[in-house]
Amino acid sequence: MRYYIQILKRRGLILWIISLILLSIYMYRYVDRKLRPTIVTISEVRARAITTETINDAIKNKLKENVDYNDLIFVKYDNEGKVTLMQANTILMNNIAAELALEVQNKLKELSKTSIKVPLRNAFDIHIVNLPSLNVKIIPQGSVVVDFATEFEASGINQTRHRIYIIVVTDIKMAAPLVSESIRITTNLPIAETIIVGDVPEQYINVPREGILDIVK
Repeated sequence: MRYYIQILKRRGLILWIISLILLSIYMYRYVDRKLRPTIVTISEVRARAITTETINDAIKNKLKENVDYNDLIFVKYDNEGKVTLMQANTILMNNIAAELALEVQNKLKELSKTSIKVPLRNAFDIHIVNLPSLNVKIIPQGSVVVDFATEFEASGINQTRHRIYIIVVTDIKMAAPLVSESIRITTNLPIAETIIVGDVPEQYINVPREGILDIVK
């Protein structure tokens, strides 16, 4: 009799283990299919916001004083006072880009020492029960690329606004339980502008697009 009882207990234990395994597989598939996309989306939104803020702060800290437009762009006028040529100061722009890339890289390394919290109640869409938060780490990936961009915009009668932007591109990785995604962050920030009175010149020499500066981690 005891022998049969032991066999039943063993069978019950085996059935319990199998049930637990099946339940675990079901929960994993449910989380991976239903909750993971929501968690990734929420994490990405917060990671983008924090990383963009960090990059903007790094740019502002490095360029504490406003950059003079005339230091970046050489403007040539004709005898009638019309703009005939605009040429970028590529040496100064390259120096600024190199310094900014290092500054941004250092700030992102500091950011990787902390983690952002993603409330799980947002993922489950439950606001009554106070669920714990998911800690997501932001890890810099690859290189920080810094470049310049310009924009001409009509401003009033016979006037054109010429604005210069700093563009920072970097890749980060979000690391957390159930989440491991790499995303690209692109930030642009205006640093200088001027108003051109009269026609926009036919000649404009911009910063070359090839050989963009980057700092490898």
